[in-house]
Amino acid sequence: MARVYNFSAGPATLPESVLAEAASEMLDYRGSGMSVMEMSHRSKEFQQIIDEAEADLRDLMGIPENYKVLFLQGGAWTQFAAIPMNLLKKGKADYILTGSWGKKACKEAGKYGDIRVAASSEDKNFTYVPDVDAIEIREDADYVYICDNETIFGTKFHKYPETKGDTVLVADVSSCFLSEPMDVSKFGLIYGGVQKNIGPAGAAIVIVREDLIRDDVPEFVPTILKYKTQADKGSMFNTPPCYTIYICGKVFKWLKAQGGLEGIQKRNQEKAAVLYDYLDTTDFYIAPVRKEDRSIMNVPFILKDDSLNEEFIAGAKEVGIVNIKGHRDVGGMRASIYNAMSKEGVEALVDYMKKFETEHK
Repeated sequence: MARVYNFSAGPATLPESVLAEAASEMLDYRGSGMSVMEMSHRSKEFQQIIDEAEADLRDLMGIPENYKVLFLQGGAWTQFAAIPMNLLKKGKADYILTGSWGKKACKEAGKYGDIRVAASSEDKNFTYVPDVDAIEIREDADYVYICDNETIFGTKFHKYPETKGDTVLVADVSSCFLSEPMDVSKFGLIYGGVQKNIGPAGAAIVIVREDLIRDDVPEFVPTILKYKTQADKGSMFNTPPCYTIYICGKVFKWLKAQGGLEGIQKRNQEKAAVLYDYLDTTDFYIAPVRKEDRSIMNVPFILKDDSLNEEFIAGAKEVGIVNIKGHRDVGGMRASIYNAMSKEGVEALVDYMKKFETEHK
């Protein structure tokens, strides 16, 4: 069967060359006589895999030396709790809410401290990003939290809030991870689940400034959720998600071959323009997000007549376009056009959308 155009929000499409290389090493990883799936995380072979992955990620993002890179289990949900557990010193944090994932993170953090919603775009169903220059951040907040790219609602911060004093900026970058260059030094901590734009499900990557890694976290914090525990052991305090890290490492090398983050950003912008340019010329489909706040990774759109939704999805599947259904909080459709989605895939989607529109006007 031919491969489909997979617009899933996550787990999501991966580069075909990465999948092919992993398949070729499935039974015998580079003469070891075993698969990475079977390999001890204490072996010299796996140590090389994780060391290379970290080195390539540091190179891609320009991560400063005073930041630790942690490959962790549990996905982004675990970090909703781990972040306040590790970063709250004075007990206060401000959250800027631009969608469901920010709301969930805020609610979870509320179990551990004085958590305040500093700004929210829920008044318009998260179709915009609040003006960061107008947001008042508490001077004694330990951190300000954003979800950089909201997977469900398709919004993206194109400017970040400024912090002062000891307050640091924290960002969930799960669905825009490695989609464009990023100045890591602006953040105290960046994290993301890898299953959207980097690898298979099963891991989160946390990039955290060393001075934020504390030994004096509250006694109730589980040992495995302490950043110091993981940093001191090089992400191998316990058995890490080995195969996921192995695939992530291959994706990092694939990204470097695409021209790094500058190269992939150009490609991503071109892909997104194909879809947005069409959406902006038709009234059959509606793109709900304010133009200046649009994501180039997740593009929600609504059919003017939502009674056609199921027919649209079924017809898309017939031409090899899958996982296009929108999230229930937004409705309609959502095209997740992550790094590994080809421009040809986006063009195929737009061709189908045009044909469907012509047939149903």
